[in-house]
Amino acid sequence: MGQPKKILIIDDDARNIFALTATLKAKGLTCFSAIDAAEAKKIMIDHNDITIVLIDMMMPIMDGYEAMSYLRATSGYKNIPMIAVTAQAMVGDKEKCLAAGANDYVSKPIDVDKLMQVVEQYI
Repeated sequence: MGQPKKILIIDDDARNIFALTATLKAKGLTCFSAIDAAEAKKIMIDHNDITIVLIDMMMPIMDGYEAMSYLRATSGYKNIPMIAVTAQAMVGDKEKCLAAGANDYVSKPIDVDKLMQVVEQYI
């Protein structure tokens, strides 16, 4: 079956990280988490086999829109799938996330079935 797939969760809210990690670990995935893009970049450098990134779009310091291009500049991660996970669910928000470089979009509150459908598409 191979090594478990590794997912990096970037979110400034520990409750969101906890919920996503619990859900994904229950599905057999290995999770790393970061509260901002700088910490995420360190994890990506230390673990060069991250499969997919789930990124909150509304974070202080550097929002998800900026963070995606910052993280894609990390050696070996230019084409890593990045999934926007956000409470922004108004008309046009999904398109804005995709235009900023997200491969896909999942709105909060998280529908676990939808999340897993999107994650499985990229792993």
